[in-house]
Amino acid sequence: MLSLFFQAAGKILLYSLVLGAGLPILYAVGVRSLALSPGAPAAEGGAEASRSRLGIVLATICFVVVLAGIAVGLLYVVAAGQGKQLSFDHVYPTMVPKG
Repeated sequence: MLSLFFQAAGKILLYSLVLGAGLPILYAVGVRSLALSPGAPAAEGGAEASRSRLGIVLATICFVVVLAGIAVGLLYVVAAGQGKQLSFDHVYPTMVPKG
């Protein structure tokens, strides 16, 4: 009985870290990666030119993942409100009748 409790508590901890804190942390990593510079500090007003391409690509990936997580969360709420459930049988989530 105690092992079942710890197993369930572990799942809750994992889901809360991934969904609760994971998306804000990923957003923060994206914002921080925009500050990556290729070398010397930028001159006044030249902050845009000092951004590295790697930082921009990493930030874009982080922001896309965060937006996808938000979209799936909203889709889950909408599906539950309509009496349906999400199905991940395909590459993208779809709403299907509860069955």
